[in-house]
Amino acid sequence: MFLGEYSHSLDGKGRVVMPSKFRPELADGCVVTKGQERCIYVFPMERWGEESSKVLRLPRTDRRARDISRSFFASASDQALDRQGRVQIPEALRRYAGLEKDLTVVGVADHIEVWATDTWQTVVAEADEYYAEIEEAVSEDGI
Repeated sequence: MFLGEYSHSLDGKGRVVMPSKFRPELADGCVVTKGQERCIYVFPMERWGEESSKVLRLPRTDRRARDISRSFFASASDQALDRQGRVQIPEALRRYAGLEKDLTVVGVADHIEVWATDTWQTVVAEADEYYAEIEEAVSEDGI
């Protein structure tokens, strides 16, 4: 399980170091792709299979479903950790997420998100405010 928030930097070749706690689950490789709110998702290979199956189940007759599928799969890139525990973020994904130098790597249970730190700070501030104000119980059916 991926947990926590870590500050990292993008190197000159577009690589980011994965936190050492995350590396065992990424040992068999991973897939990086576009995430919501302009972040990058990093899925371990096993989890990628589950997530891609969900997207494949969307109805092809629905325009929004086709757009989601195109964006999700066309931007995806399978990667392997190098000896220093780094993952390559392809240039198109770096542009999509506005990744330049300062990054925040976030564990979100079953996947990892990579954010431009300034974007992350804005998103997490909004999410924390929402979380602090929740008055109803969160159920398995959603919020």
